[in-house]
Amino acid sequence: MLDYRAPRWLIGGNAQTIWPALFSRRHSGAAPAYQRERWTTPDGDFIDVDFQRGSPDAPLLVLFHGLEGSSRSHYAQAFAERARELGWGYAVPHFRGCSGEINLAPRAYHSGDWQEVGWILDRLRTTQGAPVYAVGVSLGGNALLRWAEEAGNEAQRTVRAVAAVSSPLDLAAGGHAIGRGFNRLVYTRMFLRTMKPKACAKLSQHPGLFDRQRLLAARDLYEFDNVFTAPLHGFRDTDDYWTRASAKPHLRRIRVPALALNARNDPFVPAGSLPGTHDVSPYVTLWQPEHGGHVGFPHGAPPGHVLTLPEAVTGWLGAQG
Repeated sequence: MLDYRAPRWLIGGNAQTIWPALFSRRHSGAAPAYQRERWTTPDGDFIDVDFQRGSPDAPLLVLFHGLEGSSRSHYAQAFAERARELGWGYAVPHFRGCSGEINLAPRAYHSGDWQEVGWILDRLRTTQGAPVYAVGVSLGGNALLRWAEEAGNEAQRTVRAVAAVSSPLDLAAGGHAIGRGFNRLVYTRMFLRTMKPKACAKLSQHPGLFDRQRLLAARDLYEFDNVFTAPLHGFRDTDDYWTRASAKPHLRRIRVPALALNARNDPFVPAGSLPGTHDVSPYVTLWQPEHGGHVGFPHGAPPGHVLTLPEAVTGWLGAQG
């Protein structure tokens, strides 16, 4: 994946983002058949975890999805296919409110939700006799690396290795990028189309939680986070949230094998914001191919497929022992 080259028929970061998500093949046969478990959280809320069982004593691959993602996302299905090929177990924990049912607490999820990631991984590890590998995609990858940073040496007791795919490790850079031009017209609208109704459902559960009119007036993620995400999760405002939740400033603290994979033409993540070798600890591997878009990395003749990405990532994870 370090030397990834996009198909000649799919040019540019936006095309390499949108086409794979909508049209490219994400599994060879039938779609994944998940088994769902509902877990009660320490604060009395719940999350839903979708499982695909693997061979006895095989490693477990855990995938933390991106903003408004789920186990049905194209990348989640592609990783499920790869886990099935390897015989690994596979689990997709849904961040709160992303499994198809609104959660109960006066909170949702956010890019720096490392405590939630840690609780999920700890619970999975206690039931697993074989190695646990964790992958985070986009928002989920930033949250996963924030957990690895906070856990330090203790992370190796829980997971063998982690990987972040297309993650905005500098949230301010990514947030401002998605709020401009074509990104604002297409991606921001797409996200807000589901995020606003969820937030309003949360307000119906907990009247007075935030200003409904301000939320409905939000036209980008910066404004939405100012009204909803930041105050509900203990941040002063969007700037405070994006600063404190970003993984990039703390990558030197990681003490477990970690992969950070970012295409340099990702429309959500400016190439200039990506970490360099001077920003990371010796445990961190950086893959920054010129092409691939945001969680795209398509291969093959039209319509293409997105199976090479999980093959490369699981290959790297498995090589860590």
